[in-house]
Amino acid sequence: MKNNKMYEADDKMISLIADNYNILQSLGRFGINLGFGDKTVREVCEDQNVDTYTFLAIVNFSINGYRDFDSSERFSIPTLLHYLKASHEYYLNFQLPSIRKELEAALDANDNLARLIMKLYDEYAHEIRRHMEYEEKTVFPYVDDLLNNKVNDEYDIDTFSKHHGQTDQKLRELKNIIIKYLPSDIQHNNRLAATLYDLYNNEEWLENHAMVEDCIFIPAIRSLERKFKQSDVSVKISKMINSGRNSNETLSDREKDVIVSLVQGMTNKEIADHLCISTNTVITHRRNIARKLQIHSPAGLTIYAIVNNLVDISSVKL
Repeated sequence: MKNNKMYEADDKMISLIADNYNILQSLGRFGINLGFGDKTVREVCEDQNVDTYTFLAIVNFSINGYRDFDSSERFSIPTLLHYLKASHEYYLNFQLPSIRKELEAALDANDNLARLIMKLYDEYAHEIRRHMEYEEKTVFPYVDDLLNNKVNDEYDIDTFSKHHGQTDQKLRELKNIIIKYLPSDIQHNNRLAATLYDLYNNEEWLENHAMVEDCIFIPAIRSLERKFKQSDVSVKISKMINSGRNSNETLSDREKDVIVSLVQGMTNKEIADHLCISTNTVITHRRNIARKLQIHSPAGLTIYAIVNNLVDISSVKL
């Protein structure tokens, strides 16, 4: 049951757990250990090196569906990564094997239908494992690289987002088959009921995990990508300008005239008429300018002209 209270940094951590005991599972995934007494959420998080804002965002989102975050840039990506990686570790190495053992104990090994159910569960587990291992091998390393100022031009978080579909269809099918078609005696029935209860909890957990990735993790990485790309553009412009300044081949006065004319939006013919030279000579000058400056675009030449005081920025149409 959802508690509609929105938890804040000054609430006591023990109060969160008393109101919503399922938070206990999440604490370990954040790296938070028990034994924190009556400390507030902020105090516990600071003591255990967990970003308070990110912790509360995930907790309030998971409990109440709260999405009105201040800004995706406020999320701590290291905290998010720790939470998601630990969630995968728990699910793949504990939850999936544990439910399989429960299911095995609840079924009659000599029953053909029971063997088919185990096969369906194994297919479901394989699908989940493949999905999470993709994130472990591709998505998380990509984010780690971004945090270390390394960019992969062939991948971005939207590539992951487009293929981040639901993986619980086989789980729903498994539950329905057990409920509708599997006869059992009282002993097996009690075990199956307990296993079904865990399967339902499992489905709810997976849905919440996917939603945290969609609504918190992916927007946070988009913000990081935007900041990195803006910084990358600035670096490239700086290199471009310095390359022009440090070139061994300086521009002639006529080449500078051609640049100014280009920045003013003139065509090759208009430049030729303006400078009283032929169109072929204008084309030759443009080739030489591109070779010397390693700048080929009108926007790049405009930046060069402004930085080197060939034109006044107020006279340029931006």
